[in-house]
Amino acid sequence: MSQVTLGGNPIDVAGTFSSVGQSAPAFSLLGKDLKTLSLTDFAGKRKVLNIVPSLDTPTCATSTRKFNEAAAKLNNTAVIVISGDLPFAASRFCTTEGIENVVTASTFRGHEFAKAYWRRRHERSAHRPDGARGGVIDENDKNDKVVYSELVGEIKNESNYDAALASLK
Repeated sequence: MSQVTLGGNPIDVAGTFSSVGQSAPAFSLLGKDLKTLSLTDFAGKRKVLNIVPSLDTPTCATSTRKFNEAAAKLNNTAVIVISGDLPFAASRFCTTEGIENVVTASTFRGHEFAKAYWRRRHERSAHRPDGARGGVIDENDKNDKVVYSELVGEIKNESNYDAALASLK
C-alpha cells in the first residue's frame, strides 16, 4: 500500500502501482464511443497512460493538455487519458479544449483497472484513480513492459513530463 496526499491530508492508496520492468496489467475501459478499450487495442505502439481522477480538475486538465501537445510530436505513440469521468464528459472536455491527440478512457465500468493498478483505500467508488499521473509502456515488448512510472506524492502536483517523455527515446 502507498500513501499520497491531497492538500497535505494523507490518503492510503491500495493496489499495486506498476513499476519499471513489470508488465502492465491488462485492462478493459470504456472509450468515448462507449466501446471497450483495452491495452491490446494499442499493440505495436508506445503507450503513455495519463491516469487522472477527473478532467474537471485543474491539474488533470493541464496534464491532458501537455500530453496532447507532446503526442502531436511523437511517432508510433498513443496517449491514453484514463479518468473516472463518464465517456461523454471526457469527450466534451477534449472537444472544448481542441484536444485531438489523446484517446480518452473511462474507468466507469472498468473497475478491474483500479484493482489492478491502485485505488483509494476504503473508497466506496473504487473506480476513481488517485495520485497517479503517468506511466509509459514499451511498444516492442509482447508483455507491455513499463519503462516509466510515476505516482505523485501530492494529488495536486503535475507529472514530471520531461522524465515521462524522455523514457520514449
